[in-house]
Amino acid sequence: MRIYISADMEGVTGLVDAEDVQPGGRDYERGRRAMTADVNAAVRGAVRAGAAEVVVNDAHGPMRNLLSDTLEPAVRLIRGKPKTMGMIEGLGPGFDALVCVGYHARAGAHGVLSHSFLGHEIEDMWLDGRPAGEIGLVHAAAAAMGVRLAVLTGDDAACAEATAWDPAIAAVPVKYVRSRFAADLRPDAEARAAIEEAVATALGPIRTGEPAERPGPSTATAALAVRWQSSAVAEILLGIPGVIQVDTRTVRTAGTPPELFRQFGVWMRVASALTNQPPYC
Repeated sequence: MRIYISADMEGVTGLVDAEDVQPGGRDYERGRRAMTADVNAAVRGAVRAGAAEVVVNDAHGPMRNLLSDTLEPAVRLIRGKPKTMGMIEGLGPGFDALVCVGYHARAGAHGVLSHSFLGHEIEDMWLDGRPAGEIGLVHAAAAAMGVRLAVLTGDDAACAEATAWDPAIAAVPVKYVRSRFAADLRPDAEARAAIEEAVATALGPIRTGEPAERPGPSTATAALAVRWQSSAVAEILLGIPGVIQVDTRTVRTAGTPPELFRQFGVWMRVASALTNQPPYC
């Protein structure tokens, strides 16, 4: 059994502020240790379930956050950027399940450190007309590859967002939102024990071949629309074939979800080059 873990940071146990998750922040180094501990809990659960291989993709910000020297020995780590598929670099049909660790709610949601990919610069996103963020896009791309999103960890808002996309996802809340920068925290040991147990329980049936709900690869297309804070971003993106204008700040394109995920990575690079907006304003 091969398991893929995509590790973000805002939804990690104990973290609530930009200072916890941004390089140079007062508590960033503590945040890195916390992120690594959450990932290790998920890895232990995967190994308990019988995983022969666990690939972890450092999917947050600079993508050099995880402390590789303290990761569980079973891990193969994908680290650094740029990556053509960003948060799901290396994911493909050869994996039996996807686990998302440390995820957060979409832009505009009442969640801890809620945003969509680029913080303040992205105001809204829609997948086939449905409001979406990182969870929705990752879920759709993985499903199109034939990989089931089995477990997601984060705050209770992220967990609710995940199960709205797929009620079969085992969602593990490690904190409960009070505001965008405050949360009621589960004790560290309790949260990580819950992560490990959820992963072991969710992946166990996959090893024995029980779940009939595993998606098959799909070539069905979807539509992705993004509203940017700046009209300049939308205007420049119109130079990409297939991108059409919805209004002065919103653009749309269509393709299979993995194609959309890859092209959206290009959109983000354009936006980053044109703007210098702090991500948690």
